[in-house]
Amino acid sequence: MVVSTISGSSHLSYSNGTTIPLSTFSSNSFVNVEKGDPVAFRSYWEKMREECTIEIKGDEWMSYFGDTNNLCWYMVPQMRDAILRLHNMVGNAVTKDKFLVLGTGSSQLYQALLYALSSLEPSDRPINVVAAAPYYSEYKDATDILQSRLFQWTGDAALYDKGEPYMEVVTSPNNPDGTLRVPVVNSGAKGKVIYDLAYYWPQYTPIIYEADNDVMLFTFSKCTGHAGSRIGWAFVKDIEVAKKMIRFVHLNSIGVSKESQIRAAKIIGVICDGYQNLKSIESDRLFFYYSKRLMKERWEKFKGAVEQSKVFTLTKYPTSYCHFNKDLSEQYPAFAWLKCVEGIEDGESYLEKLKIRTRGGKRFGVDTKYVRISMIGTDDEFIKLCTRLSNAKRE
Repeated sequence: MVVSTISGSSHLSYSNGTTIPLSTFSSNSFVNVEKGDPVAFRSYWEKMREECTIEIKGDEWMSYFGDTNNLCWYMVPQMRDAILRLHNMVGNAVTKDKFLVLGTGSSQLYQALLYALSSLEPSDRPINVVAAAPYYSEYKDATDILQSRLFQWTGDAALYDKGEPYMEVVTSPNNPDGTLRVPVVNSGAKGKVIYDLAYYWPQYTPIIYEADNDVMLFTFSKCTGHAGSRIGWAFVKDIEVAKKMIRFVHLNSIGVSKESQIRAAKIIGVICDGYQNLKSIESDRLFFYYSKRLMKERWEKFKGAVEQSKVFTLTKYPTSYCHFNKDLSEQYPAFAWLKCVEGIEDGESYLEKLKIRTRGGKRFGVDTKYVRISMIGTDDEFIKLCTRLSNAKRE
């Protein structure tokens, strides 16, 4: 690594040809890349703020109800139509012959599914909930906090060998390591599978097939970056499962905010309108083109910083054909999954000394040599992260 001056300001230059400007972060400030707050796409939405502006008058959307003719009675028609239009455009999920259930983020829907799937066939013992390690760190807490007699967190799906009913959560692309996943439980017991497809969008991974599973979770947060709106949705094949999920949301929050739905529907409409109205697929006015390019640039810079440090190794991803972008592409996951080299046993503690706050492997069901780093934070956080990683040295 060398420090060079480009256009009058200092930059870091890496051996793979990428450069980043020096951060304005204080040398004493912690860089918090532990959280998964998806604010990386803010600059795009700043450019589109007028197109996405909505007005809600004082007498509008006062009722609990959105559409009494729909099974999901609290969902407004604009939200339903926007979601279906988005998936039809991207081609990442089969929506035909499935029930659409809206939730206050996919976190609420995850718990709704645990209740719905486990209560269909009541048992005298809780159903085991598993996911292949490394698994999303919040699954365990989101399962255990309910202290339910219907289900319980059991751990790594790859190790599950009980002759008891189970629910397996398949996150694809996976959080934390970005890999594409399939069920792995090897048991003769009866099991149900929940597919969490929060990151199956073109900026993170090539769209290689239309997912067509009995239960599929998606979230507005990771699709567009609007985590504050708290919108998630599920496609569910079984009407009885859908009804029980809606009952859970009813009792938990009496539906989903109409203001959030109207805003989300508007933003999704702006994305879809862009692709419908622009002839060129390569334009900064197109959200997925812009966000994929941003993720690609960040990953190239990040790889340069990791190579410079010689302290960590990175997950390697295959190149695949994306049916949405019509090109061959690598994956650019929302999180980087790092493994320490020999001699460093605890990656989280090591990076803490460099004032980089991460989430350690133990939270994901693996050993402490691993850490997860968010790639979707602010520009300044990312710049400082790369700078500090570049200066990391083996102890």
